[in-house]
Amino acid sequence: MRKVFRATIMASLLFIWVGAFAQQKKFEWKEAKEDGYTYRYVSNDPTQARFYKLNNGLTVILSPSKKEPRIQTYIATKAGSKTDPKDHTGLAHYLEHMLFKGTDKFGSLDWAKEKPLLDEIDALYEQYNSTADEAKRKEIYTEIDRVSGEAAKYALANEYDKVMSNMGSEGTNAFTSFEQTVYIENIPNNVVDKYLSVQAERFRAPVLRLFHTELEAVYEEKNIGLDNDGRKAVEAMFEATFPNNNYGKQTVIGTIEHLKNPSLQAIRAYYNTYYVPNNMGVIMSGDFDPTVMIKKIDQAFAYMKAHDVPAYVFDKEQEIKQPIVREVKGPNAEFLFMGFRFPGAASEDAQMLNLMSNILTNGSAGLIDLDLVKSQKLLGAAAFPYVLKDYSMLILQGNPSQGQTLEQVRDLLLGELKKLRNGEFSEDLITSIINNERKDQISLNESYQGRAQELMSAFTSEVDWAHELGYVDRLATLTKQDVVNFANRYLNDDNYVLVYKRQGVDTDVVKVEKPAITPIPVNRDDQSEFLQAVNAMPETTINPVWVDYEKDIAKGKLIDTEVLAVQNKDNALFSLSYQYALGKWDNKLLPLAVDYFEFLGTKDKSSEAFSKEFYKLASTFSVAAGNEETRISIAGLDENFDKTVLLIQDLLRNCVVDEDAFQAYLLRLKKARSNAKENKGSIMEGLKAYAKYGAKNPFNNTFTDAELDQLKAADLVKVLHDLSRMKHSILYYGPREMKQLTAALPPLKADKKDYLAIQRGIGFKELPTTANQVLFAHYDMKQAEVYWFRNSDVYNSANTPVVSLFNNYFGGGMGSIVFQTIRESKALAYSTYAFYGQPQKKENHYVVGAYIGTQSDKFKEAIDGMNDLLTALPESPLALETAKVSLLKSLASERITNAGILYSYLAAKRLGNTSDIRKTVYEEAPKLGYADLKAFHQREFSNKPYAYCIVGNRESLADQELEKVGKLKKLSMEEIFGY
Repeated sequence: MRKVFRATIMASLLFIWVGAFAQQKKFEWKEAKEDGYTYRYVSNDPTQARFYKLNNGLTVILSPSKKEPRIQTYIATKAGSKTDPKDHTGLAHYLEHMLFKGTDKFGSLDWAKEKPLLDEIDALYEQYNSTADEAKRKEIYTEIDRVSGEAAKYALANEYDKVMSNMGSEGTNAFTSFEQTVYIENIPNNVVDKYLSVQAERFRAPVLRLFHTELEAVYEEKNIGLDNDGRKAVEAMFEATFPNNNYGKQTVIGTIEHLKNPSLQAIRAYYNTYYVPNNMGVIMSGDFDPTVMIKKIDQAFAYMKAHDVPAYVFDKEQEIKQPIVREVKGPNAEFLFMGFRFPGAASEDAQMLNLMSNILTNGSAGLIDLDLVKSQKLLGAAAFPYVLKDYSMLILQGNPSQGQTLEQVRDLLLGELKKLRNGEFSEDLITSIINNERKDQISLNESYQGRAQELMSAFTSEVDWAHELGYVDRLATLTKQDVVNFANRYLNDDNYVLVYKRQGVDTDVVKVEKPAITPIPVNRDDQSEFLQAVNAMPETTINPVWVDYEKDIAKGKLIDTEVLAVQNKDNALFSLSYQYALGKWDNKLLPLAVDYFEFLGTKDKSSEAFSKEFYKLASTFSVAAGNEETRISIAGLDENFDKTVLLIQDLLRNCVVDEDAFQAYLLRLKKARSNAKENKGSIMEGLKAYAKYGAKNPFNNTFTDAELDQLKAADLVKVLHDLSRMKHSILYYGPREMKQLTAALPPLKADKKDYLAIQRGIGFKELPTTANQVLFAHYDMKQAEVYWFRNSDVYNSANTPVVSLFNNYFGGGMGSIVFQTIRESKALAYSTYAFYGQPQKKENHYVVGAYIGTQSDKFKEAIDGMNDLLTALPESPLALETAKVSLLKSLASERITNAGILYSYLAAKRLGNTSDIRKTVYEEAPKLGYADLKAFHQREFSNKPYAYCIVGNRESLADQELEKVGKLKKLSMEEIFGY
């Protein structure tokens, strides 16, 4: 939902802006030639991106880096739901799904036999779409199902996923938005030739095979959206804001009527219109030589022919002169959206919008942050920009606190906009925003994905990259008055769209009904000649690099406190954490104290003053209380390290009771707790905890409402003060070496008294799963969500190789046994998976988990389908080889870096491991075969009892059906949540 417009990456700017106009770098387009190719680049671009335009019009953007031997890739088409035909909405999204199905060369066992059947299916769909008589339509669909079953005998489901898994690709995915469809892979850098061969073939002549089962997956996705109050509210916002533009006239997934009447001919026409090289881009960021890479890309995609792409034409939106109000109903807690319309991405106003949004909300010192969140006038509130090519929006969100109406939320948000228009904010806030933008850009540049995503977004939105890079420097030329003038031009008390998300039953929701589908074969042990040829292509070896916990981590002492450090040699960012062996299992007050901490100050400085000071330093702080560990963290720029440390230490040691803030916090807490009971995700987490630990578990280990009323603010402040005097360790990632760090770092405990003893709680014991049981919670939804749970044995590091390989083979991805069977063959779910989960500590147990989100009318079939897989492990030599190769290549190319080294060490220590367990997996996994996985499956999965955690509508799931699964226990919200 949130698409934040931000200036992109400037990692070379490692200094902080402190008010004076620092020297700017010029970002100017330049041109260069190398090895026969002309490219453009922007001077001083920290991404070092090269922009090529091939002879056929294909845009190629290459951003090289040597951090790890992988490459983040995006192949983007500048077409999405905005360009869907009005009589076939959702078509671009359909097409995205179908571009994973292969061509005449891959995805097919016998194209000569498959093609006539696909042509027959094509004609049947056209007949189906032009038929109004329901009885006749069912008859035609029965024939579609029959012929599809015949065609599927020659299809290779998920062959694309298999070939990519064989390369060690990760994150195989795609997405469709308003004006872009993007295909995503993250590959080892030694499989570029294989990758390009597959992608070039993928876009050459896609075949729309296995259409009716994939269509069912899209139905499921639509039904998931019907259960998502947030999505419904966003769609209502866009519908009201853009009556003349397809942003508002069409949705990405499309209407139910169009979903029920797809046209393969229309999909092909759309593909031929928009999937042309002059409308597409290949974007890569990672470890490669751009001079070599551009030749490879050119050779791979030279077959593509350019042709004119129709321009998207729309009528200009009329000025909004009075509030436009929409209402959405659903079971989740109430909230509202308020939206204002702005010019599109390439305009100066869109970038000004980003600054104005930060003045309202930046997480620390914005007007809304301080006036509504920090002062606890609302449960939650934020403002964020949503920037698209034709138009942009400023969207404000507000969540009411206890006893508040949505109308009161609206008035509070409008009040903040009035302050903005009146200039009731400090000029220093703009300087602070610039500081934080610079820091954020450094962080973003550390990630291949971050760099590639920013370059891709600029391409699809047709934003000038040089202009993007100069964004922060241009901010420095703006004044408070510029912002005030801008706010007064675009924001007033009348020119907005308001969406109230109220609680209630949405009587307008009509789900996409389940069609009759016969399971199809997936032919998982066959492969095309194309796949065999790709697998046989040579590739250089990537040698794995394991973390050496003795060499890669500096270990020192700050007086008597353990310090673990990894030096940041890339830039000037740091992070530091105080780590405690104490969690909310030990003290129920701890999570409340941590939350209350956000609203506290000291005798000398208010909470608001602390927030402003942290933000001015471009620093952040957070406190997180886990079950058995607590962490106080700060992060920022090294030059402000000392000030940031002193600031957090002062606040922790010297925070004082604020009774008004405490009473407001209690009201907000009660409202948040009430809202949790109306969130299906939270309900499912409660059911899982019940299955794992029983009726008394960590999820409901909390205070009742009556107990909350007896709490004292001083008790919470004491918990915080005690943290400053308890034994802890220090984790540091930053530019300083250990001696420099410990010399400058003051101890958190300010006196020489003994550390306070950590009082241990009673803990929670994981219970054996002894019989099939159904833990059911009612929720007003169209779908049903089912989670299988079983506690297994205590951790044993010797199991790690077989667990890693088994998860890859059985249920870990789109090429897995579970996904292929449940979704591709039987079309029972949009989302499904299964796994054998590792515990966090060596004393804890492994867990068996499986999940299906399905339509209520498919409930029994879905349960039976997953249970069949849990009972008997299908054998597939090809799938096993793919899982093994994928695992080994991922391990070889993976690099644990930065602060990740520290957290890898801590995770290993909790499990009793003294070395990087990945090395053992890499060495032992190749020796494993199907017999090993089958034995593991029989020991841990087959014919075992499970707790079935089910969230669904009691009106759609009859008790007698649930009782067939296991002993039924219907849980109340109080039993689940503990209040």
